[in-house]
Formats: sequence, C-alpha cells, structure tokens
Amino acid sequence: MAVDTQDSARDSTTTTRFWNDPRIRSIIYQILVVLVVILTGWFLYSNLVANLAQRGISTGYGFLTEESGFAISEHFISYSAADTYGRAFIVGILNTLRVAALGIVLATIIGTIVGVARLSSNWLIAKLATVYVEGMRNIPVLLWLFIWYAVITVSLPHPRVAIMPIEGIVLSNRGLMFAVPADHPIHLWMWIAFFVGLAITWFIRRWAARRQAATGQQFPAFRAGLAAIIGLPLIVWLIGGAPTDMDVPTLQGFNFAGGVTFSPEFAAVLFGLTFYTASFIAEIVRSGIQAVSYGQTEAASALGLRPTRVLRLVVLPQALRIIIPPTTSQYLNLTKNSSLAVAVGYPDLVSVGNTTLNQTGQAIEAISIYMLVYLTISLSISLGMNIYDKRIALVER
Repeated sequence: MAVDTQDSARDSTTTTRFWNDPRIRSIIYQILVVLVVILTGWFLYSNLVANLAQRGISTGYGFLTEESGFAISEHFISYSAADTYGRAFIVGILNTLRVAALGIVLATIIGTIVGVARLSSNWLIAKLATVYVEGMRNIPVLLWLFIWYAVITVSLPHPRVAIMPIEGIVLSNRGLMFAVPADHPIHLWMWIAFFVGLAITWFIRRWAARRQAATGQQFPAFRAGLAAIIGLPLIVWLIGGAPTDMDVPTLQGFNFAGGVTFSPEFAAVLFGLTFYTASFIAEIVRSGIQAVSYGQTEAASALGLRPTRVLRLVVLPQALRIIIPPTTSQYLNLTKNSSLAVAVGYPDLVSVGNTTLNQTGQAIEAISIYMLVYLTISLSISLGMNIYDKRIALVER
C-alpha cells in the first residue's frame, strides 16, 4: 500500500514538472491554436460550400475564360468587350500598378522636399510646408479624390475650346493629351538601349565608389551615367534613321483622338493619393533629419561643405536608416488606397472586379483575386524596401 502511494506521488510530481516546463507548455498551446484555426476554417468553408450549393451558385474560376462584354476606358494593352474576364482583370491590375508606381515616385519626391522645407530657416517656407502637411493629412483621402476630380472637370474647358499652350499639348475637361512619337520598330531598341544605359550607370557608380575608397580620387559618375542613359538611345535612334513622325492629338467630334491621354479620373486618383501620402512622408523625413545628431552637421560644415552638400552627403544618408521603415508603410498605404479609385470612375482592379462580380455573380472568386493581387504587390514592395534597408544599415563589428 505504501509502495502504491509512493508511485502515485512520483507520477503526480512528474506530471507537475512536465506541465510547469514553459517550453512544453508553449508547444501544447501552439498545437491547440493550430487545431482551432483548422477546425474554424473547415467549418467556414463547409458552410460556404453548403450555402452556395443551396442557392445554386456555381464556384470556380472558369468564368475568367468567358467573354466579358464590357469596355474599359483606359488600358495599357489591347482590350475590347469581346475579350475575356481574365484579360479585363489584367487591364485593371495594370491600371492599379500605374497609379501605385507613379504615386510612390511622386510622393517620395514631394514628401522629401516638403520635409526638408519644414526645417528651413526661412520662416515663410517653413510655415507654408507646415500648412501643407497639416491641411493634407487631416482630411480623408477619399475627399481629396472628389476634390481633385471636381477641380479638374469643372475648372477646365470643353474640348472645342481646349487650352493648347504649345503645339501637341491639349488640356480640357477630358484630360491632358499630348503628342508622342508615332509607332516605329526602332523604339523597342531605344528602350533596350535605355535600360542598358541604366545598367552601365550602376556599374560606373560602383566602380567609382571603390576607386575613391582606394585612391581618394573622385570620378564624375553622375555625368558619365547620364551620358550613357541619354547617349545610347540617341545613337540607336540615329542608326534607325532618326524617325520624327509624331502622333498628335486632333479634335474629332466632341473629343480629341491620337497621342496619349491622362484622363481626369486618372489625374484625380494620382494627385489625391500623391499629395495625401506626401504629407505623411514629409513628417517622416523631418523626424528622420532631426534624429541625426547636430554634431554631424557642425562637423561637415567645419570641413567647408556647403549646406546643400551637408544635407545630401551627411545628414540624409544617416537619416535614411530612420526614414525607410515608416516610409515603407506609406508606400503600402498608397497602393491599398488606390482601391478608392472606383469612387471617381477610374478603371482599376476593384472597378473591373466589381463589374465582373455584378455580371457573373462570382463574389468569392472576385474578392479572392483582389486579396491575392494586393497581397502580392504589398509583399513585393515590402521585400524591396527591406532589402534596401538592410543595405544601408550600419554594420556592427
């Protein structure tokens, strides 16, 4: 009887020690959480399938190969109502990427300028920058889209009395239209030469940096790179016969045809997202610059560097380590906020998807495409910015 009591006490002690081990407890909790998530997901999926079957709604992505039957006003690739829903989604994705890419570039430039201006010793410049930041970021971005759309469509004239500041540029309430070179086979080779010039510029900068570190001698990498970027396409253009034909916008009926058009919808979305996001980036830039020790500025000035070179060569490179992470979040916000473009009629991914959803009834599939596309774009932006952030991070010994 005493032996049984001792064995029971020993088993109880072993169980208590096993359960009090934090590592084992954490594993058990994680297994339980995973099981709960799996069971919950299975319940939701089974419920969804049962409800769809009860209502006679088919599932799957087969509708993407069917004829769409609707037109899209703006498209990078050829598209007509006779094309498939899948191609319509591709057009919407490309339109979303156009707004996001241009918006990120412009917002970065404007935000950096305004952020630096907020620290200006000139009272007027600093106050104007402050008014811009506080005014833009405290009004919802959707309202800015409406404001820009109203300003563009109401304040600009009808196409028949359009503004034409110079030959080949037309500004009206139908958008901004300008002449572009007419199609020619040499243009493809010019683009190839342009990207080759970019690659050469990258190698020149790396070589110049190593040369300066080894010998102390500077090399005009900027001018050499600029010559490569401009010179190579120019040489290709000359070899191809130097074509000068232009596709010029001409008035046909109630609108202009030809050239390239930036529609009021696209302009409203681009301006709204750009200026709104730039106000947040400006504050990030300002805080990043202020986080750099003032002793760095004094030391650079003591070496005889001009204020602009102090900012460009000493302060901003150090501030980037603070600026990059929050700026990445603003890039993601701009990309996701582009889904508001449907409010002003710009045919982005959500707009095209909504039309597809209304015609086919494939709500789950359309929403899953939204989620997949935005997730892919956001993760790609995050990956690129994280790689850049690691490259400029301080390397500890």
